[in-house]
Amino acid sequence: MNWDIVEGNWKQFKGKIKEEWGKLNDNHLDKIAGVRDQVAGRKQETSGLDRVEADKKVKADDRADKGDLH
Repeated sequence: MNWDIVEGNWKQFKGKIKEEWGKLNDNHLDKIAGVRDQVAGRKQETSGLDRVEADKKVKADDRADKGDLH
């Protein structure tokens, strides 16, 4: 995994969120990212998945949750 790409994607995402939700700041977004990391870590710990697979599971759960909103 190329962390430069991940970091760049995160910065773009934060910018889009700030445009949409002007009252959110970097501290709010960092806290959200931290919680997401904790969820991935917990999935990794409980299921024995490696970090990449745990992250994929969290992303899949995020996509599934977003589908429930529409």
